[in-house]
Amino acid sequence: MPYQPRYRMHRPPWWPENQPWPPPRGRFPRNPFFRRLGCFFGVLNLLGFAFFVLLVALILRTFGPVDLNALLRWVIPLGLAALVLIVVIAAVAVSGLRRISAPLDDLHAAAERVAEGDYSTRVVEKGPPEMRSMARAFNDMASRLHQVDEQRRNLLADTTHELLTPLTVIQGNLEGMLDGVYPADETNLRGILDETKLLARALEDLRTLALAESGALQLKKEPTDPVAFLHEVSSAFQAQSAANGVTLSVNVADNLPMLDIDPGRIRQVLANLLANSLRYTSAGGTINLACELEGNNIQITVQDNGSGIPPEDLEHIFERFYKSTDSGGMGLGLAIAKQLIEAHGGSITAENAPDRGTIFSILLPLTA
Repeated sequence: MPYQPRYRMHRPPWWPENQPWPPPRGRFPRNPFFRRLGCFFGVLNLLGFAFFVLLVALILRTFGPVDLNALLRWVIPLGLAALVLIVVIAAVAVSGLRRISAPLDDLHAAAERVAEGDYSTRVVEKGPPEMRSMARAFNDMASRLHQVDEQRRNLLADTTHELLTPLTVIQGNLEGMLDGVYPADETNLRGILDETKLLARALEDLRTLALAESGALQLKKEPTDPVAFLHEVSSAFQAQSAANGVTLSVNVADNLPMLDIDPGRIRQVLANLLANSLRYTSAGGTINLACELEGNNIQITVQDNGSGIPPEDLEHIFERFYKSTDSGGMGLGLAIAKQLIEAHGGSITAENAPDRGTIFSILLPLTA
């Protein structure tokens, strides 16, 4: 076994963990590109010199005997000048290629780390504008992958919690009934039924989002009167709003045309918005459900004077699995709402009111 110096056999304790040991030798240890480039220019210089010699020989043969000393006096300086010019051009070319190759090397190494699952990898934006733009796009991609990976992890934890909680309650109550601890009366059975409804709703949310994102969601559209429809939706929340001390009002413009919508899906969207408004509006507050004609669309707004949405969360609330720090569930409600509205050819936006509260706006196209 050949002798190895002691410093090459043991990694020093101060050496970075993400750097290989022993350190690679050479200026460009991982990329033989510049070695090949140097060989290429060396061979090119030799070929150029040989071509120059052949050209001089051809001139001598064409024009007959000439004074060799006089010929050398202009051939040698010309050859040296040509050689210097070639060396300068090669140096400039290598320098320019280095400005491109170095960021590419960093991108290649960073892409390998991302492929191995290290989504925290970032590259320094350097080199020509095109390479800086590519590095910026790579960093944005890695940041997005990191965010998606965190959302996936949170989804697994939240889904497990949302599904396991009602299952645990159902299992505990049923075991208590079988052991004679709880009587199998209407009260206990109704509690089990409520937990099964929570479980079914969580599974239905996951199913609806999957169908909407895959484009397989089937809408059962029918002509719908927006006035009667909005009053029907609000009536389902009047009791809860009264219990919370919140005033729920409905303001609908006159002579609104019919809408071609799936009433069940739009009711699901509005129910989600009204439930959120009730959750974040304190006693004495107001919630206004309004509808008016906006060009070739019907605009439905849900406005409250609650606590509003934090600015850092406002641009992310329609993303799937995104949740603010004080929200529960799996973070699917508004993502499903966005998918359902877009499936109708409409749009949904959210903004904080100038004074206080939140405004959700839905645009739905009119019946053709």
